[in-house]
Formats: sequence, structure tokens, C-alpha cells
Amino acid sequence: MHSKQSRRKKRNRMVQPEISLTPLIDTALTLLIIFMVTTPMIHNAIKVNLPKGQAQEGGKQPQELVVSIDSKEKIYVNNTPVGLDVLGTEIKKLVQNKQQEKSVWVKVDGASSCDVLVSVIDRIKFVAGIKDVRVATQKMA
Repeated sequence: MHSKQSRRKKRNRMVQPEISLTPLIDTALTLLIIFMVTTPMIHNAIKVNLPKGQAQEGGKQPQELVVSIDSKEKIYVNNTPVGLDVLGTEIKKLVQNKQQEKSVWVKVDGASSCDVLVSVIDRIKFVAGIKDVRVATQKMA
């Protein structure tokens, strides 16, 4: 009799406790909400209505250096606002430690004046380490 009782006790002790999934689900939902909130902020770039053109310059080349000019003629280098007077200095900082020459993409809003575009391109061309300046366009449908 004693052996049957000890077997029952051993079986009762071997029962595994239930694992609660509630903390895991809470954590997963919290991470999902965080990603849903931050994803639009990551893609929040300078809003520029590109002019339309037949040719699309550059194809699928990476855009490492992007200078944007919005409709209010504010200038941004890689989404950081800069003034026209320090534009060359800011680009020089970005290319000074690079081994190969870089291309600079200029995204200009169609509502901004040509004078600003020409001034920006002029300042960029005098920076050492710049291979070429490309004006981004939106391909016509």
C-alpha cells in the first residue's frame, strides 16, 4: 500500500505548471503598437512635388546625399535644414572621409524658383569629393 501512495505522490509532483501566455501577448501587442506609430515617422521626409520629365535619371542608384528644396525654398541636406550660405560646408562634412566621389541628388519642388536651384547646384559643384549633381524628376506616366 505504501508503494501505491508514493507513486501517486510522484505523479502529482510531476504535473507541470501551466505557462501563462498573457505577458507574452501583452508584450507582442505593445511592440506592434510601437512599430505602427513609429513607421510613418521614419518615412516622414521633406514633401517635394518633383517636376515631371521623360527621362528618369540614375535608375536604381542609391541616394546617399540628398539636397531637398521645398515649395517655401527652404533647403535640407538629408532631411536636416540648412541655409544656402552653409550648404557647401555641410556637404563637405558629409563627403570628407569617403574614399570615392559621391553623387548629390537635388530634389526641388516645382513651385520653387530656378534661381534657388541654380544657387544650390553652384554651391554643390565647388565641393571636393562630389562626382556629379543630379536633379530628381518624377517620370511622366
